[in-house]
Amino acid sequence: VQLQASGGGLVQAGDSLRLSCAASGRTFSNYAMGWFRQAPGNEREFVAAINWSGGNTYYADSVKGRFTISRDNAKNTVYLQMNSLKPEDTAVYYCAARSRGYYSTRPYEYDYWGQGTQVTVSS
Repeated sequence: VQLQASGGGLVQAGDSLRLSCAASGRTFSNYAMGWFRQAPGNEREFVAAINWSGGNTYYADSVKGRFTISRDNAKNTVYLQMNSLKPEDTAVYYCAARSRGYYSTRPYEYDYWGQGTQVTVSS
C-alpha cells in the first residue's frame, strides 16, 4: 500500500492542524493505521493509532486530549486532528499502515510508511 501524508505547516502555539494520509494500492480497511513523529536528533515516536474499523484508538500521553485520530475507509484516508499545538509538537509526522488490522505503538510493527509532513509550532 502507498501512503501520502499532507497537511503539515507552520503554526503558532495554541493553533490547530489536521493531517491527512491517503492510501492506495490495497484494501485500506484491512490495515490498522498509526501516526508517528520524529524531531531532529530524536528517535521516531508513537503519536496515535487506530484499528481497522476505527472502533479503537490509542494515544501517546503527550498528545492525549489534544489530538484525535480518525479514519474514513470509504475515502481510504486517515486523519490526525491536532489542537492546542505546542512547540514541542514540532516534528516530521509520518503515517504508517500495519497489515494485522490492530494497532501497535511500535514503529517496527508497521509495514508501510508515508513520506512525512513537517509540522512546526512557534512559541
